[in-house]
Amino acid sequence: MKRAIVTFASCAFGLAVGQPAYAEQERIDLAPSNAPTSQFLESLPDVMPGEIVVDVKDDLTDADIERLGSEFHIALRDNSPGVKNDGNIAIANIDASRLGELIARLTSDSRVEAVEPVIVAKALFTPNDPKFGEQWHMTRVGAERAWDYACGQGVTVAVVDTGIACYDKSGFMKGTDLAGTSCVGGYNFVGNNDIAADDQGHGTHVAGTIAQTTNNGVGVAGLAHCAKLMPVKVLSKQGWGTMADVAEGIRWAADHGANVVNLSLGSPIRSKVVENAVKYASKKGVVVVAAAGNSGKSVGYPAAYADVIAVSATDRNDNLAWFSSRGPEVAIGAPGVSVTQQTICDEGKNKCEMWGVFNGTSMASPHVAAAAALAMGQGITNPDAVREVLQATAIPKNDKNLFGAGILDAGKSVFSTHFTHVVVRLLVLFGLALAVARHIKRKGGSIERGVGKMAAALVAGVGLLPVLPVFGVPARAGSLRWVTELFIKPVGEWDLLFSAAAHKWLILASAAPTFLLVALFFGSKRLRGAVGGYALGSAALCVQLAMSGEVLFAGGPFMLRVFCAVNAAMCLWVARMTLDAKRI
Repeated sequence: MKRAIVTFASCAFGLAVGQPAYAEQERIDLAPSNAPTSQFLESLPDVMPGEIVVDVKDDLTDADIERLGSEFHIALRDNSPGVKNDGNIAIANIDASRLGELIARLTSDSRVEAVEPVIVAKALFTPNDPKFGEQWHMTRVGAERAWDYACGQGVTVAVVDTGIACYDKSGFMKGTDLAGTSCVGGYNFVGNNDIAADDQGHGTHVAGTIAQTTNNGVGVAGLAHCAKLMPVKVLSKQGWGTMADVAEGIRWAADHGANVVNLSLGSPIRSKVVENAVKYASKKGVVVVAAAGNSGKSVGYPAAYADVIAVSATDRNDNLAWFSSRGPEVAIGAPGVSVTQQTICDEGKNKCEMWGVFNGTSMASPHVAAAAALAMGQGITNPDAVREVLQATAIPKNDKNLFGAGILDAGKSVFSTHFTHVVVRLLVLFGLALAVARHIKRKGGSIERGVGKMAAALVAGVGLLPVLPVFGVPARAGSLRWVTELFIKPVGEWDLLFSAAAHKWLILASAAPTFLLVALFFGSKRLRGAVGGYALGSAALCVQLAMSGEVLFAGGPFMLRVFCAVNAAMCLWVARMTLDAKRI
């Protein structure tokens, strides 16, 4: 049974006068190259004395792990026995006097990937009692503009936190606690069960900023309100947890379909175990976003890791919040002062209408996680490309240590992505159409006069009506939003509406639909031209995807370009065949 942490519970979230010493500590690096002494480690207030985390290699069996423990005279136990593929993270109770010695010896063992004390993770927000009637922060990140172009359809965001109010009293998942927001199955690493309900409020507040139901006449809005939420509980009712649980929470989310992971938590102490988990998630194509910290000093962990988008907190005047951590690791800033959102839901007392106004980088991070979900819903599924587009469209600020690339502008991000895609794909389509026409004429042929060539080319390469967002149609479509997204996306991206993860196979963005149309309609003189137009549009989409490299492809970046080149060539061959009226 996991050990509960209650020390300093009354001030766990305080950053006001009288805050505990840990809030002002500089970041501490416990990497193996800096093996600490037992006396030093025992003096740290952010570790649990008498326990260590041992991250052993994934291919070790239970017997191997038991043998490893016996050799070092420690009893290694699975941190989460009910979870498969948890990275072989084990916990051991030890004599505090052996801490430094064991870390040094285990680090040099080839069977061990990382070893460290059990580090405490804390929710990173400062509560604020005053209530505000409007979400200034949504306007500041350009939410209204963003909703015309994207809403995170098909994207799943894991909130690794205190849980989310996604369950009814019997423990079953439901989609009404956040006024209709969709939740998928999660896991509770504090209680070791499948019910990751929020018993503290922090996680629900964070989750609401990401995907609270919007435009329903109730409560507040969420930035990526079409996205699904995945509750992963790693922090207790007191807002505390261990980095071992955080690491397993990240891995679990990555293994169970999360496209984005939000970490509104942290510690001043480096955790190699968590760093390994972040790398694991990133390799699986997950965008990891984390709060920079509330110490007012160095960026904490896990935000400081290279594969994480570290978020600092800004106020109404676009200044850095006084409590926000800062440093070269900061990737971007986002609103984190007086952020209004729904907190923990109690049907019996508040009928799920309890709105909290919180401060903290915990509140800034979910804005960026939601913006990442918007980008992924637009087809930018490569984590590096997501970071790039968010930073490239941020509102510039002078000090990169405070704001990174600038302050998040989700509206500009999705606007830029949409029209960059449209313009580039149209230009490529026009160029390929000219090339095919010249080729046909050079061979003595003539262009097929069948109807629908242009419409079919747009459907396959650009989207039939990509201008709909200019008139605000998608944002006002309500339950029919998915229909409008079919019109503004090419067929090759329609799978994004159902699952951003499935898009890595590019099944629709290939020559397969083209050859299916050839099989069905090649014999029809009337429809042959439309088939050729579709083939031309598919080729244009493949060329654009190869040029941008923004899609996370199952075979990797190089194979993405090979795949797109081969499929573009096949589509062009079909286009030449079907658009030449004299060939048949």
